[in-house]
Amino acid sequence: METNHNTPQPPYIPQIRLYQDWLRDERGLQFDSYDALWRWSITELDAFWQTMWDYFEIESPTPHTAALAVNTMPGAQWFPGAQVNYARQALRHVDAAHAAGLPAIISRNEKGQHREMPWPELRRQVAALALHLQAQGVKPGDRVAAYLPNVPEAMVALLATVAIGGVWSICAPDMGTAAVLDRFQQIEPTVLIGVDGVTYGGRDHDRTGVLQELRAALPTVKHALLLCNLDATNSIADWADWTSATARNDAETAAFEPMWLPFDHPLWIVYSSGTTGLPKPIVHGHGGTLLVALQLKVLHNDIGCSYAANSFGERYHWYSSTGWVMWNAQLSGLLSGTTCVIYDGNPGGSKENPDWGVLWRFAAETGVTFFGAGAAFFANCMKSGLQLSDCGDLTRVRALGTTGSPLSPEVQQWGTAQFRIIPGMAGETPATAGLSTPAQADAEPQPDVWWNNISGGTDFCGAFIGGNRELPQVPGEMQCRMLGAAVEAWNAEGQPVIDEVGELVCAQPIPSMPLFLWGDKDGSRYLSSYFDMYPAGHGRQPGGGDGPASMGAVWRHGDWLKVGANGGCVIYGRSDATINRHGLRMGTSEIYSAVESLPEVLDSLVVDLEYLGRESYMPLFVVLRPGVALDDAVRGRINAAVRTALSPRFVPDDIFAVAEVPRTLTGKKQELPIKKLLLGQPIDKVVNRDAMANPGCLDWYVAFAAERAAAARG
Repeated sequence: METNHNTPQPPYIPQIRLYQDWLRDERGLQFDSYDALWRWSITELDAFWQTMWDYFEIESPTPHTAALAVNTMPGAQWFPGAQVNYARQALRHVDAAHAAGLPAIISRNEKGQHREMPWPELRRQVAALALHLQAQGVKPGDRVAAYLPNVPEAMVALLATVAIGGVWSICAPDMGTAAVLDRFQQIEPTVLIGVDGVTYGGRDHDRTGVLQELRAALPTVKHALLLCNLDATNSIADWADWTSATARNDAETAAFEPMWLPFDHPLWIVYSSGTTGLPKPIVHGHGGTLLVALQLKVLHNDIGCSYAANSFGERYHWYSSTGWVMWNAQLSGLLSGTTCVIYDGNPGGSKENPDWGVLWRFAAETGVTFFGAGAAFFANCMKSGLQLSDCGDLTRVRALGTTGSPLSPEVQQWGTAQFRIIPGMAGETPATAGLSTPAQADAEPQPDVWWNNISGGTDFCGAFIGGNRELPQVPGEMQCRMLGAAVEAWNAEGQPVIDEVGELVCAQPIPSMPLFLWGDKDGSRYLSSYFDMYPAGHGRQPGGGDGPASMGAVWRHGDWLKVGANGGCVIYGRSDATINRHGLRMGTSEIYSAVESLPEVLDSLVVDLEYLGRESYMPLFVVLRPGVALDDAVRGRINAAVRTALSPRFVPDDIFAVAEVPRTLTGKKQELPIKKLLLGQPIDKVVNRDAMANPGCLDWYVAFAAERAAAARG
């Protein structure tokens, strides 16, 4: 649906204002500020999450006895008795959205191949593939693993899997065999769906060899399905063809409906790496995931459905690979009937022809209204000297979304300035018209594009901190803590602090927190991953109250957070040693496994110096075998090992030869102290030499840090 920019549009009311109007009319609840609304949402959890169920008109054939029946972490019980299905929620919008003439998915790739999938075709393909999977013996609880790029078929495969109660899991095709097997071998899939290859950075990358390696190493796979993305004539022996599997169009597909499942039935398994061991296979449930996705996307991202009068034909784009949880967030557009606009390829062009205008031109040509990407993408656009006014008609873009790493004030100011000079963006726009809060009633229309900076995680498939269309914007800040998220910054004593950097904690449960970690039979890994720092008894009344400590544990997320007196928030990077490259987390142990498999490397240490206001920098320190020099050939082999086993995004920025890797008395690599040292903290503040096995090695790192600091000062 195209918008005539010269025709006056009806006043746009932000989605969060519509919700507050509904609270007033349906619940008799009124709040004089967002802070008051937030505090209600985290202290009256049962009432708040029940409003989410009612406001979004979630359907169930059976009633539930409470929104939150048991309030503890971990182990909260949500909506007992209710039955839902993620795919059913998405497909319920087919008829209304199609009647409005709107597509479900718009997609394009580097080769310029453009497709639009109508809602009825989405429903047909989902039904056909679901019936195909059932015919192969897939039952509720069986895992379906996918090695697919960001194409419509990946969305179809997910919806088909979960429609019949299967448990979905996906890895991106830029991940090497070892990294994929570290994930899929833990969950023992019965079905494997793979792609023959992808195009990225101007080059075709064949993946048929990887698929054969995966199949051979996954003995539980009983059925394999091949999507031909590079060459329609490709085939692999004993692999079924995607096109044939989804070709069905008969009375049974027309009558197909996703099955009703318990609220906490496993939906998908995603992966989030810690500093040790294999990646954590995190299991999320149908009901909690869809509720939190709707709350985030609609109320905080201000994304309406495509066919509603208040949505301006919403077209939602968030650039992501399938290996990042933002792919799941992009998919969630379907939950409310919003058109998803996806791109498969390199957003920066190719090495030979760098081009950071690719996504912007795509957005202009497809009428994107919400444009999201990782913070690094916007920083690269700024550094490249890109002029958005040269990228086509971007006047339909009402909002910019960022996550994955902290967005600096400079980058946000650059983007705002770019939109100010786009023809047609001056004056009142749908992004700012009709704002109905008292403070805005007398204000002049603000032509600036709205930045929706969010921070959350794969771990709970949601956001802790995000945007509010009605609140003021401060470059570099996120506007608010999310409704229902009892988020605070805690100091070393476990006390909440304001205007100080502390550990990001969540003191109350959220419906999309993990059901469990796959294979974690006694729950010990789950507890150690999120609740080791603040176990049961360390909680406190959320929202600043002075009540007794919670009986449950408190979620520690692993980020540095500062909450301002105005409610705005700033994330300063990871508070642990996990590597976060462009939004995708990788455990350091996986990098060590790749690097130390080389005969030349005896030991290694890697840190990621992601921090607000600093360009992400990931050095690798290696202890080489005697007689081996760190020359270009060795560097090349190290980089190739990381690229092949993991992903090109985890290739280090620099490699340095060292005599020793600093270790504790128990032999643990001291990643976090070295990270803090390189971020400018004094060595005596970050490490206890008496607790080290080799304190003498620190002198080299101290000198290295001083040298970097001096170079930064010029």
